[in-house]
Amino acid sequence: MRIFKQILAPLIAAVFLSGCGATPPHPSELPPVSQQELTELTNGILALGDNIDPEEAARAARIAYEYPRELAVEYGITDSPLTHNSKVNLGLRTRGLCWHWADDLEARLAQENFKTLDLHRSIANSRKPLRIEHSTVLVGRKGSGLYETLVLDPWRNGGLLFWAPPLEDKRYEWLPVEVVFAERRAKKAKQGL
Repeated sequence: MRIFKQILAPLIAAVFLSGCGATPPHPSELPPVSQQELTELTNGILALGDNIDPEEAARAARIAYEYPRELAVEYGITDSPLTHNSKVNLGLRTRGLCWHWADDLEARLAQENFKTLDLHRSIANSRKPLRIEHSTVLVGRKGSGLYETLVLDPWRNGGLLFWAPPLEDKRYEWLPVEVVFAERRAKKAKQGL
């Protein structure tokens, strides 16, 4: 049974899920970031509220688009996100799970020491037992709550950034990590663990 859980189950999942999600272009074939993409995200960040420094918004937008492309090369992304997850879980790749993307992008953005922007973390699918959880980083104005931010998700497209307000992301229901962790603790306490 242990072999099934550790080896066979991920392999079977990889076969069945290999068609799920688009296979991203090879990292060397990723199209360059366009000025229009940078401008749209910069404007999206600026629209989150007053007192956001336009230079900080532009810098955050540039990093959010360009750094995941570097990560795609570092992670060796050649497959759909779910197939790549299976490779990581089998030890064939070292990084590339959604939380790796979120950790690395958040760390890179945090290096900028933004004065007018805050970074948040969020988890989706924690309440959906038949779906895998998904983690990402979000950006908002200083003092913002989770739902006053923009989702920055490079995982779902293998290094090509998806962004949107959390409530407008039709693919995921985002929750603050604090809520997800509190629900997990309550569930464990109820089960006596």
